[in-house]
Amino acid sequence: MNGEAGRPTQLRRKVGGAELAAIPEVRHALRAMLRHWGEPGASDVAELLTSELVTNALIHTDRGAVVTATVVPGTRDTLRVEVRDFVPELPEPYVPHAPHADGGAHGAAAPADGPLVHEATHGRGLVLVEALADAWGIKATGPGKVVWFELAGAAA
Repeated sequence: MNGEAGRPTQLRRKVGGAELAAIPEVRHALRAMLRHWGEPGASDVAELLTSELVTNALIHTDRGAVVTATVVPGTRDTLRVEVRDFVPELPEPYVPHAPHADGGAHGAAAPADGPLVHEATHGRGLVLVEALADAWGIKATGPGKVVWFELAGAAA
C-alpha cells in the first residue's frame, strides 16, 4: 500500500477536547486508509489501538488532540500512529497490584466510593498498546506529548 510514487500514505485529523464523537470518525477514516494494508486482522488492531490513544487524549485533557497515521512504504509497510495532546503530564499505564504514584496500590483495595481498581473501566488502554503494538512510546513535545505506536503491515 503506497501513496503516489511510493510516497507515504497519511491521515491527519484534529479532534476537539471532549469531542468523543470524533473517535469513531477517526476509526472510519483509518479503516478507509488501511483498506489494502497489512496482513488479515492488522487493520483491526490498528483501529483498536488508535481508538485507545484518542480516547485517552480526549478523556484526560480538555484541549483536544491531533491524530496522524502514516504508512511508510518499504520495510514491512510500517504504520505509525501518533496522537498529540497539549497537556504535559505523562500517562501512567495500569499495572495490577503495583504501587501507584500516590503511594497506594492499583487493585489492592476498593475505595470507599467505588469499585476495585482491577474492576474499573479505565486505565487499560496503554496496556493494550504495549501488548499489541510492535513498538510504542511517549515523547514530550513542547506544550504536551505524543503517544505513538507502530505496526508492521507485512510479516517479517
